Amino acid sequence: MTVDSDYSSGIVGLTGRVEHLDPAVRSAEFRVAGAVVPVVSPARMYVCGITPYDVTHLGHAATFVWADAAQAVLGSIGVRTLSCRNVTDVDDVLTAAADAHGRHYDDYAVYQEFLFEQDMAALRVARPAHTPRARHFVPQVRQLAGALLATGHAYQRDGSVYFRGRGALAASGLSRERAWELSAEFGDDPDDPRREDPFDVPVWRPSTERDPAWPSPWGWGRPGWHAECAAMALATFGSGVDLLVGGQDLTFPHHAYQSAMVQAATVVTPFARGTMHVGTVHHQGRKMAKSTGNLVLIGDLLRGYPPGAIRMLLLNRPWWVEWEYHEADLGAATADLESLYVAAGRPNRSGHAAAAVTAALLNDLDIPAAVAIAAQEGGDAARGLIRVLALS
Repeated sequence: MTVDSDYSSGIVGLTGRVEHLDPAVRSAEFRVAGAVVPVVSPARMYVCGITPYDVTHLGHAATFVWADAAQAVLGSIGVRTLSCRNVTDVDDVLTAAADAHGRHYDDYAVYQEFLFEQDMAALRVARPAHTPRARHFVPQVRQLAGALLATGHAYQRDGSVYFRGRGALAASGLSRERAWELSAEFGDDPDDPRREDPFDVPVWRPSTERDPAWPSPWGWGRPGWHAECAAMALATFGSGVDLLVGGQDLTFPHHAYQSAMVQAATVVTPFARGTMHVGTVHHQGRKMAKSTGNLVLIGDLLRGYPPGAIRMLLLNRPWWVEWEYHEADLGAATADLESLYVAAGRPNRSGHAAAAVTAALLNDLDIPAAVAIAAQEGGDAARGLIRVLALS
């Protein structure tokens, strides 16, 4: 007798028990950022998504392809993962872009989100289980603001609710000077005289006549950026997540404040058991960004290279390392992919090799090591890696 499913009735008696029937339990081996993060289904993964005001470039795609790979690796060892990738569709940058195009902000956001989803589908990034949009979670932001006020972690001033951010700064380990620079870079205003401390940040803020606005006990206004993600994560997963994923540039201030707000409101720590801050992509010597005009668009790359080659380019490196993109890199990634395909055609069915590939993937998503093993051993090891990483 065999057991068809983990969810079937257990076998009573010794006759039906088969030795070594069950696969090895590997969910306790998952390591991220050097720390073991044992996971139990369903694993909860929150991925900081897009502000939908422009086309998708390689820097954006790196984060979402790595999040997709992490989910697939967990799935390969039998861990069901619930992923949440938010859409920040209440943001001053989006409002300004919509105004420049003569569009209403939410109409423009829907259009840009559609283009983004097309690029993700072309790159074989699995759709997340949850896609919360900030404009649908304004009530939860108001509730978060109320909770932070009630516990003394926030204060009201002239229609704004400010979160006391000194703890988030201390936890980041950054100097005040560097934290000030990063806050200003992301559009915050540490010089705001209404703040008790320059590193207090708005949970709620008043809206001008050109900003979207909702009613609140503190006046008509809109959510602060960090509070949006904190509220969406709370509403989707409760007080904590197993894995928090985003670009390296979101480490501070965004993830620092998001985590601090959730922890302050729920008195549960840590908010994230593991974090993946994916290395920034540079081009022409600078961080890839619209402001520097050095974008490499996913749509353009897909016209010349298969999705598997682009995924190989993004994944065949340590996920936390910043790197510089050169056009020749895609040719090299294509060659690496073709070598892996050739290896997959060999008849080797070594269970040891396949287990070694899995071990590499669980060890901080060491894809370069997994690719090296798969290319050398071939057969099942290569076919399994291609399947898990969606390289074909």
